[in-house]
Amino acid sequence: MRTRVAAVAFGAVFGFAISWGQFTDPDRLREMLLLQDAYLYLMMATAVAIGFVGVRVLRRLRVRALLTGAPVSWTTSRPERRHVVGAAIFGVGWAVTDSCPAPIAGQLAQGVLWSVFTIAGVLLGIALFFRRQERPAGAAEAPPAGLAQSAR
Repeated sequence: MRTRVAAVAFGAVFGFAISWGQFTDPDRLREMLLLQDAYLYLMMATAVAIGFVGVRVLRRLRVRALLTGAPVSWTTSRPERRHVVGAAIFGVGWAVTDSCPAPIAGQLAQGVLWSVFTIAGVLLGIALFFRRQERPAGAAEAPPAGLAQSAR
């Protein structure tokens, strides 16, 4: 229960922060993506810089996570093809909708009606991803027998 309360509290504060920072405004996002306004880039860069320094300080001080008690640590790995493809899909979705998942949640909370369609697209994409993950490995390589014959 403590974890859920913390998650709701963090989510509320984060939602307020992205709304206040104008990350939920599609016009502001469009101006950023068209390189007409650097405001959101500067806000994101500031957040990344603070997070970068903060987690390293926490790791160096051997701090433990508040909720789980696990030490603050991580492992790094080289980028893979799936990371590049995922980033490209995310970028296209961002460009088409003028939003990404966190601002969509903020827009929903603000009562922006058309954000319902955007979140529906996000949920559909997640469902398709999980459906693809559940498919057996060999199913992607061999087409169904009827389809292979009808293609001739």
